[in-house]
Amino acid sequence: MNLIRSAPAVVYALAAALAAMHAPVSIGAESPWIEGRHYELIEPAVATRVAPGKVEVVEVFSFACPACNQFEPIMEQIKAALPPEAQVVYVPASWNAAESWPLFQRAFHVAQVLGIEGRTHAAMYEAIWKSGELAVIDPITRRHATPQPTMGLIARFFARTAEVTQQAVLDAAKSLEVDLKMMESDQLVKAYGVGGTPTLIVAGKYRINNSSVRSVAELTDLVLHLVERN
Repeated sequence: MNLIRSAPAVVYALAAALAAMHAPVSIGAESPWIEGRHYELIEPAVATRVAPGKVEVVEVFSFACPACNQFEPIMEQIKAALPPEAQVVYVPASWNAAESWPLFQRAFHVAQVLGIEGRTHAAMYEAIWKSGELAVIDPITRRHATPQPTMGLIARFFARTAEVTQQAVLDAAKSLEVDLKMMESDQLVKAYGVGGTPTLIVAGKYRINNSSVRSVAELTDLVLHLVERN
């Protein structure tokens, strides 16, 4: 897919805004959120994968996406603000093979299959962008790291971080279950019409335009509006 990799300028601005306190936008009877400007309708709507009565909030992301790394604390703030009926789901993108996005998509689904996603999600960003244990970009040259990370390195990282064996990680990485989950993620990214990461999708119906909001508070309120609208 010929897609925009990420939207760093917008996300960096939101990340900076995270450091400040913001009063929430009053949604009220006349919502400030406009279809076609702040969000787009997904047609046809995509079936969600949450229990009846729940509203799915998807983040399309990649661990190797620098904007997604900046967005991760923002996503945590949004999650904390969501009502009980909302459920966050992560869908990993794979289109940037040069920076190991397919590898990290596989790693995400391995963690899902092994039941360790909660312990590895934030830690993966740390290992790629802070400690450099799984770096995809050389911090000095700012070019692609050589060599790129491998599943062997990820297995060692998961074993230390989430108390699983390296062999369990490697076996899951080669499983049909993980292959099918990767195929499903690619199909979802296409069905959502995602052109960059990170992108938020609400209820399989609404794709949020990050560039249309000016702060973390506005983005949070937009997500809440779409959750309530569903």
